[in-house]
Amino acid sequence: MFRAYFKLAFFTVAFLSFAGVSAQDLTDGEAGPAHEEVMDNDGGKINTGKEINEYIAHHLKDSHDFHLFSYTNDAGERKHVGFPLPVIVWSSEGLRVFMSSEFHHDDAGEVKVDAGGVTLVKLHSKIYELQDGATSVAFDSEHHPTNAAKLLDFSITKSIFGVLVIGLLLVFLFGRLANQYKRKQIPTGFGRVLEPLVIYIRDEIARPNIGEQKHKKFMPYLLTVFFLIWIANLLGLTPLGFNITGQLAVTACLAVFTLVIYLVSGNKDFWMHMLWMPGIPVIFKPVLAVIELIGFLLIKPFSLLMRLFANITAGHFVLMSLIALMITLKDQFGAVGSTGVSLFLSLFIMVIELLVAFLQAFIFTMLSALFIGMAVAEHDHEEHEHMPEDDVDEVRERFI
Repeated sequence: MFRAYFKLAFFTVAFLSFAGVSAQDLTDGEAGPAHEEVMDNDGGKINTGKEINEYIAHHLKDSHDFHLFSYTNDAGERKHVGFPLPVIVWSSEGLRVFMSSEFHHDDAGEVKVDAGGVTLVKLHSKIYELQDGATSVAFDSEHHPTNAAKLLDFSITKSIFGVLVIGLLLVFLFGRLANQYKRKQIPTGFGRVLEPLVIYIRDEIARPNIGEQKHKKFMPYLLTVFFLIWIANLLGLTPLGFNITGQLAVTACLAVFTLVIYLVSGNKDFWMHMLWMPGIPVIFKPVLAVIELIGFLLIKPFSLLMRLFANITAGHFVLMSLIALMITLKDQFGAVGSTGVSLFLSLFIMVIELLVAFLQAFIFTMLSALFIGMAVAEHDHEEHEHMPEDDVDEVRERFI
């Protein structure tokens, strides 16, 4: 009974405050400092389908601060709970470092900060520098700023903060597991959870795809990728507000790592089969070389990054849309009925998302191992170029 109540409480909390969004945020007020740019009408309340879509799309983006939840006090004031993150930018006057809490709304509603004589403004979670002594941002017909320049932004954003937290967590957990192995002890604590997963990745992913002799060299990378993606996906389903694998920059970085590893590790057989494929007419070899290069340099990394990004982003978008049904269906089913429908559907999707969190980590790791295995595999060229005589005789008997 206790486990059942615990699971119900977990899913309810995750439903009400998925990724830092409470039900009260969606129905009663603003979404917090990082999202106040989205809605300015009606006191920041989100009531229509268009406003909900804009809110969700903005919430899935990265931000320079950490918003946990919002509430309205007895005086009717909207309060936001969270903490700022370091902003590190390189402006025309050099390096500027400050906390994101120094950004403030001016009379025109713009989010600004005066950083050592440089006026910085934040638009759609991106930081710009106002030029030529301008005091406000001017826009062209397509709503692009005309008097503000982008900066080199090295800030510790929410996604970077999440990656650092997960990295430290992995170092701690696997450090303890490694020490237990060094002392020849049976893993205890969370190590009992990690050990079967490590063995599974070794026996079911690395060995079959890379080979018995060479898989150990790539196990550290495969383990890092799997647990980083898996834990990041799970944290994205909690009220902490992480959406790490829903950022293209993160998934692209992981895909580039895989690309560099299998290109650097590729043996001469790999490059020969890619650039001058044996066993085919010479006239077709240059064409196939171009196709193979495009596949290994562009298509394979792109499929890795887009598959992870699209699945995680779509899952978050669907889940937040189902939470918003309590608003869009209020007129048809009433407050209680719409909340019940939203709760039921959200809990169902949450269970699916828990499976997707593991599945996407598994798929990314499996494909990375497969691409690496293709690069390090040894080939018997004579087998490709000349069919054994026994096989020739067998073919003749079967078809002639």
